[in-house]
Amino acid sequence: MITAEFCRTMARYNRWQNQNLYSAADTLDKAARRADRGAFFGSLHGTLTHLLWGDGMWMSRFDGGSKPPGGISDSAEIYEDWSQLTADRRAMDARIMAWAGPLTDAEVAGTLRWYSGALGADVERPLALCVTHFFNHQTHHRGQVHAMLTAVGAPLSDTDLFVMPTDA
Repeated sequence: MITAEFCRTMARYNRWQNQNLYSAADTLDKAARRADRGAFFGSLHGTLTHLLWGDGMWMSRFDGGSKPPGGISDSAEIYEDWSQLTADRRAMDARIMAWAGPLTDAEVAGTLRWYSGALGADVERPLALCVTHFFNHQTHHRGQVHAMLTAVGAPLSDTDLFVMPTDA
């Protein structure tokens, strides 16, 4: 399905795109970032907070590290402070890079087992499937954020994977 190199590439892409979106969102004031824009998680801030929460939840399963507080229903409200959200996003992106760096194809071909609070059950799935979901989830919500930022005229950079700088 996927390889360890794919995971490393997508980890880099994730970090690059988060830098792009957060830089654009930094040009807005708090009210603009918090305004309900009709997205599933309401605002830019809420959507970015949910995305960080989701990344933390999946990373706790992938690397065994800490998981974020709360559940999906309150995932958009975890961060009040924009600067803390931004700092924790950078730290999460570094965590994702650190996890993907030494990953092997054999590990990607393995199985992931965890307790899903959303399903209320123990789950076992191919790790490749879970990693694919992880990166798709990021892209889905970043697309929502990109649309919200575009609507308010925030300055955005390219999002195409094939133009990602080699040093991203």
